[in-house]
Amino acid sequence: MPFSAREDCLPKTPQTLPVSEYELRLARCRMLLAKYRPEVDGLLLADKVHIFYLTGTLGTGLFWLPLQGEPVLMLRKGTERAAMESPVQHILPFVSYRELPFLTASVDSPLGDVLAVDKNKFSWNMAEMLQKRLPGLRFVAADEVMNRARAVKSAWEQEKMRVCGGIHAKVYDEILPELFHTGLSEQELAFLYLTEVMKQGSEGMCRMHAHGEEMFFGYASIGNDGLYPTSYNGPLGCRGLHPAIPFLGSREVVWHKHQCLALDMGCVKNGYHTDRTQIYWSGRADAIPHAMQRAQSICKEILCTALDMLRPGVTPAELWRTALDIAGKHNVLESFMGLGRDQVPFLGHSIGLCLDEWPAIAKSFNEPLEEGMTIALEPKISVPGIGMPGIEHTYLVCSDGPVPLTGTQMDIVCID
Repeated sequence: MPFSAREDCLPKTPQTLPVSEYELRLARCRMLLAKYRPEVDGLLLADKVHIFYLTGTLGTGLFWLPLQGEPVLMLRKGTERAAMESPVQHILPFVSYRELPFLTASVDSPLGDVLAVDKNKFSWNMAEMLQKRLPGLRFVAADEVMNRARAVKSAWEQEKMRVCGGIHAKVYDEILPELFHTGLSEQELAFLYLTEVMKQGSEGMCRMHAHGEEMFFGYASIGNDGLYPTSYNGPLGCRGLHPAIPFLGSREVVWHKHQCLALDMGCVKNGYHTDRTQIYWSGRADAIPHAMQRAQSICKEILCTALDMLRPGVTPAELWRTALDIAGKHNVLESFMGLGRDQVPFLGHSIGLCLDEWPAIAKSFNEPLEEGMTIALEPKISVPGIGMPGIEHTYLVCSDGPVPLTGTQMDIVCID
């Protein structure tokens, strides 16, 4: 059925990306292209999240941003929906990469000779096909441009993340302590989080930026399951639902009296993510083992020290080195951020339209943080036989100090 015949039965989706925000993002990308890729004629993007960031619609296709002229969104499907959601003026259907020069030229935005593409998001087959269909053009990487563009959040984006973090905090701090109790499995505890966070307005889909990485909300890990081997690029372990779905938590592992529960879950609202970890204890505070209390205290010291430093101008590498210095002072380097080969070499990560954005808080990231970045910090320490105590919150980087987006709780919450 052609779209014209469907118009009366389709809702008119409101445009969600304001024109002012759209123009701000285009200008930022062009500025970064001039700085990092001065040889290119424009930006050609294939990643759906990049496309959403620059157009306001989650299109499957390509987005062309010339240095001069109007952008062009070329989609394999869904042009009618894109026209309802996006401020892009030129939204065109396409089938083959061969069409790109003709489509862009038809709206006076020709491709040019050197194109910046998001190489991390093209499969080998897609890249070979693009080069074959567009002979004579040269392709260079645009990934550092897009990483930096998305890392600094506008005031509009910051408000989206405040709303998301508010949902996160309410569920963790107010709702779950009233619902959690011993006798529940990891799966049931995770499902309680899923149910309540979606009741509060979360959309439920956690997106990952790293190639091949996946996540379904996160982990609920009881006791030593927090040290369970994992291929996921994070410190906390989890047995998961099944080897094919190693997320959320096991149906067989049940929360008993005097056990640690590490809940590391993401929240998504309006496409934007926040990340948080909270440690719960099934019993009175005076029954928490000394080793667990000590590990939590060290994590709190690391986080508070990092927050004192978290300003524009500090580098992620400085934050990581400081965390290692504190862990070394307390003789927990071998158990900090995981055990053995499952240790991860970072303190946290940027976050936004994906859970794991650039930059990582790690040793090789020496570019200073900027105002408007949003960072999740997650110090954790493995305690064999007990689990993995720790803390994680998401923060907005500001000149006068970080703003917590997911609450301020840093202590173990007791469920008696």
